[in-house]
Amino acid sequence: MTTPGFADVEFVVRSITRTCLANEKEFGDLDAVVGDGDFGYSLARGFEIVENGWDSFDRTDIGTFLQKIAVTITSRIGGTSGPIWGTAFLRAAGQVKGQTELSGADVVRMLRAAIEGIKQRGASDVGDKTLLDALVPMTDTVEASIAAGKPPAEIVADAAATAREAADATTPMLARRGRAAYTGERSIGSPDAGAVAVAVIAERLAAEWATRVPTAG
Repeated sequence: MTTPGFADVEFVVRSITRTCLANEKEFGDLDAVVGDGDFGYSLARGFEIVENGWDSFDRTDIGTFLQKIAVTITSRIGGTSGPIWGTAFLRAAGQVKGQTELSGADVVRMLRAAIEGIKQRGASDVGDKTLLDALVPMTDTVEASIAAGKPPAEIVADAAATAREAADATTPMLARRGRAAYTGERSIGSPDAGAVAVAVIAERLAAEWATRVPTAG
């Protein structure tokens, strides 16, 4: 039987997986505005493999589990999304190797490690109009909410609100990385698909978590 900490990680990964599958068209249409339109398709195909192989992943510990997810994503998702999202999971996994439970500090370390991995892999940073523009402020909010002693459901809700606000704020930005960067000023006027994906994932997780964990106490 998995520990509560492990169950929480599984819950989050399962939510991410189902969100990417359910929003394949939305993410693809958004990416098609200034990109090649394959973002939604790529994510869906990778997480489809995760969904189909869910029961087969090694659950020795949280780090091992996330590492297996990372390998699956990297090997199955095409384009730049595979390396970026795979690196995020892999870096997060490295922070909790051998652990079966997580503290709030562990969660923040995992998110920060994922962010650094994405920055290095994509040679990008906040302000380049990528998923980092939603992921970084979202992580800042998670850290602040944990420090404030808020319950898990409220922490996730806060994170979702920040991610959405940050994703919307990418609309007037000029893309500096990824295929969208080649479109120049045409990238201005639509939100970044990766940032929106982070927001949608966080929002679904918040909605699901609210029914799973009491918001008070």
